[in-house]
Amino acid sequence: MSQTISLALEGLSCGHCVKRVKEALEQRADVEQASVTQQEAQVTGSADAAALIATVEAAGYHATLSGDRHPKPEPLTASEPPPEALTTVAETQPAQQSDAAQFLLIEGMSCASCVSRVEKALEKVPGVTQARVNLGERSALVMGDAAASQLVEAVEAAGYQAQPVQDEQERRDKQQSSARRAMRRFSWQAALALALGAPLMVWGMLGDNMMLSDDNRTLWLVIGGVTLLVMIVAGGHFFRSAWRSLRNGSATMDTLVALGTAAAWLYSFSVALWPDFFPMQARHLYFEASVMIIGLINLGHALEQRARQRSSKALERLLDLTPAQARLIDEQGEMLVPLSAVRPGMTLRLTTGDRVPVDGEIKDGEAWLDEAMLTGEAVPQSKRAGDKVYAGTLVQDGAVRFVARATGEQTALARIIYLVRQAQSSKPDVGRLADRISAVFVPVVVAIALISAAIWYLFGPQPQIAYTLVVATTVLIIACPCALGLATPMSIIAGVGRAAELGVLVRDADALQRASRIDTLVFDKTGTLTTGRPQVDEVLSWNGASRESVLQHAAALEKNASHPLAQAIVAAAETANHHEIAQFRTIRGKGVSGILDGKPLLLGNAALMQDNQIALHDAQSDIERLSRQGATPVLLAQNGELVGLIALRDGLRPESQAALHRLRQSGYRLMMLTGDREETARAIAQQAGIDEVIAGVLPEAKAQAVARLQQQGRRVAMVGDGINDAPALAQADVGIAMGGGSDVAVETAPITLMRADLNSVADALALASATLRNIRQNLLGAFIYNSLGIPLAAGALYPLTGALLSPVVAGAAMALSSITVVSNANRLLRYRPTRDDRR
Repeated sequence: MSQTISLALEGLSCGHCVKRVKEALEQRADVEQASVTQQEAQVTGSADAAALIATVEAAGYHATLSGDRHPKPEPLTASEPPPEALTTVAETQPAQQSDAAQFLLIEGMSCASCVSRVEKALEKVPGVTQARVNLGERSALVMGDAAASQLVEAVEAAGYQAQPVQDEQERRDKQQSSARRAMRRFSWQAALALALGAPLMVWGMLGDNMMLSDDNRTLWLVIGGVTLLVMIVAGGHFFRSAWRSLRNGSATMDTLVALGTAAAWLYSFSVALWPDFFPMQARHLYFEASVMIIGLINLGHALEQRARQRSSKALERLLDLTPAQARLIDEQGEMLVPLSAVRPGMTLRLTTGDRVPVDGEIKDGEAWLDEAMLTGEAVPQSKRAGDKVYAGTLVQDGAVRFVARATGEQTALARIIYLVRQAQSSKPDVGRLADRISAVFVPVVVAIALISAAIWYLFGPQPQIAYTLVVATTVLIIACPCALGLATPMSIIAGVGRAAELGVLVRDADALQRASRIDTLVFDKTGTLTTGRPQVDEVLSWNGASRESVLQHAAALEKNASHPLAQAIVAAAETANHHEIAQFRTIRGKGVSGILDGKPLLLGNAALMQDNQIALHDAQSDIERLSRQGATPVLLAQNGELVGLIALRDGLRPESQAALHRLRQSGYRLMMLTGDREETARAIAQQAGIDEVIAGVLPEAKAQAVARLQQQGRRVAMVGDGINDAPALAQADVGIAMGGGSDVAVETAPITLMRADLNSVADALALASATLRNIRQNLLGAFIYNSLGIPLAAGALYPLTGALLSPVVAGAAMALSSITVVSNANRLLRYRPTRDDRR
């Protein structure tokens, strides 16, 4: 029996999430129809509630029956991201960011196993809908309404330390302070361990000094005590972390390091303490290996820490844009005040060289502002009374007074930083796969080490115990999954940060992965390929009328209208306000009429003229010509006869042709999707260089057109800017909203361009491909490293070479693999999309 079940949904943050849940539900044989929004789903069919909830959970989201839903605030959307699309926020509006998510700094994480454990611990906290843990930044972004104290307790129960962070500046200060402390600690710990281990290793290599004898036994007992002390001081954090993990029933990279180094030391000290229990050939000592491994891994952590700090530079540069003070103007005059003292409604002053402290609206004056770091637009923008200014932009020339409209976390810059941070904490599917592998990797490695050791002990050459120890220690050390855990987050941090610098706001890492696979680009026409602002392109006159009189009479009729065509006509006729219209009337869908100086006027399309028996034979050829060229002809009649024609044209954006050529050269299939007339659409498409056009479609039909392309096996990106584009943006594999577009379009699209420039589309797709390519390089390198390293450590080359891999070499290789991954990710910070980019 068919029934309708209402589910409350959590964790859906964009149109693509809605689409994913809808598809998951409708793929069930027992579901007839599913209507899904970001908050709820109405499902009709024979499926029971438990099955539907399980389906939603399997898709990566959370669902409950509507009556069971816990109240929670709306998640932050990108409804106000880029300056051109961004509106100011009233002082009384709550900061959405703090309601939607909480940011934690995590200490003690060392590999992807740690990431998995912290995520699980956080997601078990009541009220948490999603937790994103980033190994690269040692941080967590937690969605939901759980208290910060509960989150900290959950992290500490899992064996780590956490600090809640209230705002970006606090996060930055704490993170930089933590990074500096960590770098100093790792550096001196590495120096201490290597200062003992390196000379000891060199001394052992100069002769057969690593073998215990009656003559040097006392010396080795002293060396054993000193190495133990150094291991505790320089490597105590490995052992403490391993102990916490074992108490929580898990294992991490630190577990492998602790087991390997402890096994080597215990064996060596046992040989020195009770030599008679070991045959002469098995009395080889490995004290230097224990301290060298700890020293090398600490050195690797220090170098990795330095490299990781560079990955966040793109975001840090945005944070550096806000000045610490502002010039306040009040009854007492002008004074410098701290930025924290500025409130909406205050009047501030800017002069040449100043950075704008908060978002606002210019009251008087004129200036040129450099908005490059915020929008990616290199050309300074002219600003005058009534224009908006945004925090972080630079006054290149001029002086203005402006009224503060948005401060603190409500500024455009703060919201962009928040969205970038949110995206940097997300993972694409390929990254989640690596996390799942890493979560079971450490226990598997311990098993491999034990099996390898058993094989060498049972079947290896004499002395078996020595070979067994070397193999087990080397396998444990070389298999640490640090590189695997860092491979994805470091690339995402660098890629999303670089995208923000290029004027591209990415909502989540999945969008990057989907964008890298796109093969078809579908463009809306008005406001996307064109400027969206019609202008008078041509004026024709007949029957004794002049061009000026045609414009003036048309503008007199249209001066009280608000639609774009009317505004374009009024803007073209400077003296329109001198004329007063009597008996003004709007004829729906056709035009307007009125009486001017006793003469009846009609202004509108051909249908209006035909309804009033106005002969059009003089203008017919021009009407057809202009329509073919993509212009909109508006006809003017006076006293019952045609006197003029005004051609209005929404021209292409200046960069459209070059940007589309660049995309075509990169191998994309280009299409136009518009609700406009076929003739107009074809004309614009021809100018832009697009061959495929779908015209005259309603918003719902736009989404259906995209769906048809997807059914043909195409991977589709939709580029649009209007409310009517939202269904198609949600349906597409990737929605790309133009800067300056409607809030609905921007909220629906996972990628937003911070300036209305089609070159940004090419930049976004090129950077998406580069980021995913970088992730794959990192993952491939990490997998190859472990795939080759573990067999080598287990002694695969011993039959050919007669030698085993040294545990010291294994430690150096493990540290080098992490540094390599981080350094490769940092290449994205220098990435520059060019016309020669290929997918």
